[in-house]
Amino acid sequence: MEIRDLTVLVAGGAGFIGSHLCRELLDRNCDVYSVDSGITGRFSNIEELRSNPRFHLVEHNIIEGLPEEPASPDLIANLACPASPTDFGPLALEIMRVSAEGTRHLLERARESGATFLQASTSEVYGEPLEHPQEEHYWGNVNTLGTRSCYDEGKRFAEAMLMNYRWLHGLDARMVRIFNTYGPRMRPDDGRVVPNFVRQALNHEPMTIYGDGGQTRSFCYVSDTVAGMLAVLGMEPEAVDAERPVYNVGNRRETTILEFARTVMEVCESESELVFKPNPHADDPARRCPDTSKLHAATGWQTKVDLRDGLSATVAHFREHELQALDAGALPV
Repeated sequence: MEIRDLTVLVAGGAGFIGSHLCRELLDRNCDVYSVDSGITGRFSNIEELRSNPRFHLVEHNIIEGLPEEPASPDLIANLACPASPTDFGPLALEIMRVSAEGTRHLLERARESGATFLQASTSEVYGEPLEHPQEEHYWGNVNTLGTRSCYDEGKRFAEAMLMNYRWLHGLDARMVRIFNTYGPRMRPDDGRVVPNFVRQALNHEPMTIYGDGGQTRSFCYVSDTVAGMLAVLGMEPEAVDAERPVYNVGNRRETTILEFARTVMEVCESESELVFKPNPHADDPARRCPDTSKLHAATGWQTKVDLRDGLSATVAHFREHELQALDAGALPV
């Protein structure tokens, strides 16, 4: 299926990844309806898109239902969910509700209109993985009583609901499990390692490493993540794995947090020192790395952006758009 000249509903379109997806869809001459409550998404992310007649911003919380337009989208992409660890406490119930009620409203719109549906799931459904690297068949090892469970279990519930819509209604629905995406327009105060390190390094502040720095992540630049999502959306229905229509999207290069911190320092030309502290996050996974061979075999997708190149673009964005506002205590909304 060619993704061009279509009507697309993007839930969470003012968020970090959602805003990049909206831009790419507009470049493909799609009519894009960005539905976002603004709770964690930032309308400044999509400000430059508002002059495009094909772009429609709808400020709305999908927990409460959906706006009337677009009534018959060709595609629906659900990226609506706070994803920052700093949100897991104060927004825990909103995270669970948007994963459950919000996803159901979007699935109902897809069922009524015959739209193809894409759920943005997460590597967090694997929890503290006992399998490495993580393949899509792995069921995960999640602590349902932990502080991260609102997000982990919310996303797992959304996956289960999507599967039941496929079985009961024949919905053309697919999922991507996204791994550690970074790039321009990340919230600099969201508590994740990339904005934390970049902010500290640019300000020449001590860079905080929790634990010994031996834990790993696989950092995927946002343009590669969006390309992976579009690759899954573009698959013909008969080519989608009917039993397990889910595809990992991430970088197969595994990096320790200590190695990553040193790379950030070099890119930022920073004089920061590294400070090691006990890890306060009990459920923080020790290793995280995707097996992306399934998506590559199906579509040819693979990552293209080198970590240093991606970090250079991210750092340039932070320097130009984020640091001054952050220092002043007023981030763009």
